[in-house]
Amino acid sequence: MRQKIRFEKNAKSRTLTILESSEVDPGVVMPLHEEDYNLDNMIKASKEGVQAFSKVLRRRSFFPAETLCVKLYENTIKFFKSDEPQNIVIEYDDAEAFPKEEEFHLEDEDVEIDKILEEDGTTDDDEIKEIDAKDDTPKFTPEDTSEHEN
Repeated sequence: MRQKIRFEKNAKSRTLTILESSEVDPGVVMPLHEEDYNLDNMIKASKEGVQAFSKVLRRRSFFPAETLCVKLYENTIKFFKSDEPQNIVIEYDDAEAFPKEEEFHLEDEDVEIDKILEEDGTTDDDEIKEIDAKDDTPKFTPEDTSEHEN
């Protein structure tokens, strides 16, 4: 799910408003949540690092995942250092939270599957006859009271 997090400073009231919106359908963005923070507390937390920033940012009604907190922190460092009233929008895709898959490369030292199949892929007719020699048909007697009788 793609999200947009908008940070808006209000220098007069010393508040920071965070607006969260999400793309519910391709091209359709819907506002999800709005949260107000004390601007001075957020500036102080931003100076202290990502852990302090996350602690102040997270609330019961707005609790971003760790990867999102880190991205928000990294993208708002300059925003909080500046005294100018400005807005910033940070886009986040949940797929960023998943680790990237490493591309598989077959090295020269690795054994190739074709060679393994050639070596182990033969079965003699005698081996097949030995397996099929036993009669594995289930046999029932009148004394058998099991529920699985046919």
